[in-house]
Amino acid sequence: MSENAQSKNVVLVHGGFVDGSGWQGVYDLLSSEGYRVSIVQNPTLSLDGDVAATHQVLDALDGPAVLVGHSYGGVVITEAGNHEKVSGLVYIAAFAPDKGESVSSLIAEPPPGAPVPPILPPRDGFLFLDRDKFAASFAADVPADLAAFMADSQVPWGVDALNGAASRPAWRTKPSWYLVATDDRMIPPPAQRAMSERIGATTVEVPGSHSVYLSKPDAVADLIRQASGA
Repeated sequence: MSENAQSKNVVLVHGGFVDGSGWQGVYDLLSSEGYRVSIVQNPTLSLDGDVAATHQVLDALDGPAVLVGHSYGGVVITEAGNHEKVSGLVYIAAFAPDKGESVSSLIAEPPPGAPVPPILPPRDGFLFLDRDKFAASFAADVPADLAAFMADSQVPWGVDALNGAASRPAWRTKPSWYLVATDDRMIPPPAQRAMSERIGATTVEVPGSHSVYLSKPDAVADLIRQASGA
C-alpha cells in the first residue's frame, strides 16, 4: 500500500437501534492495513446532534477522510459530509436523502410487497424494534446469539432523528459509493438501488441482511478501500 493510502482516514457512522461496536470487524480489517479508523458514537437523538458528533471526530483528524454510514447513518453522512475534510461518502445499506428528505419521508411509501420493519409505536419519544422480530428483520445472517444480544441491547432511536431532514446533501458535491444488501428486510433492496442510482454512486451488491456491515466486513472494507484510493 502506498504511503498516501496509509495516511487515509476512515470515519464510520452507525445507524438506529445499534451503537458503533458493530463496526469492529471492518475496523479490524482496515486498521491492520494502516488506515486510521475512527468510529462515531452518535447518540441518535436528533440529526443535528449526530452531525455534530461526526464533525467532532472529523475536526480531530490530520487530513482527508472517507465518511461511511450504515442505515440512518447515511442521513448523517449526507449532512455531515459537507465538512471540508470529507473526500468521499460510502453508504452501506443506507438512506441517501435529497434536500428536505428524512428517514421518515423515505420509508413512508414502501415498495409493493416489501417487508415492513417491526418498529414499535414510539415510547416517550423513542423507537425500538420488536425484540422477537429483530433477528429476522435486522440481522438474519448474524449468529443467533449475537442477534439476540443486539435485540436486547437496542439503543433507543429518537423520533426527532427519524424526522431529521437533509438540508444540503453532500453527495451533490462529493463522490459516493453504495453497497446494496440484497437480502435486507429493513430497507428494501429496490429502494437502496433507487437511492444509489439517484446519487450517482459507484454501486456494489452483496448478499446480506441489514447488518451486512457486521456479517460481511470484508465486502464492506473492500468498498471503503475503493473510496479511499479514488
